[in-house]
Amino acid sequence: MTADLSAAPLSPAAPPPETWFSALQPALPDLSVGAVLGFATGVAIRAVGRVVLVVVGVLFITLQLLAYFELVSINWLRLQALTEPWLRQGSEQGAQWLGRVLTANLPFAGAFAAGLALGLRARV
Repeated sequence: MTADLSAAPLSPAAPPPETWFSALQPALPDLSVGAVLGFATGVAIRAVGRVVLVVVGVLFITLQLLAYFELVSINWLRLQALTEPWLRQGSEQGAQWLGRVLTANLPFAGAFAAGLALGLRARV
């Protein structure tokens, strides 16, 4: 004796897929726009970050060349002591501040954050 599974009713805990789609349909434009804008922002942050790193690297090489030819004398320990508290505070609060600024007044902040994470990791 075999049981006919096609006649079995759907469980009330799992609505049919049509219900899910119809429930999400009004939010899809906001979600897609948020994801695209988040992705674009992530790619832009990566590009700007690379430029900043190149500028810092060139500045360091320039200072080292000037120090090598004894045109300037750099007290690296004093420079570290001056910048360390600022950099520590900036790294802890900077990411939170940037997140607040980028998602302020956005109804699609979740999709934006997901797109931003993808944009930061993308190989474009």
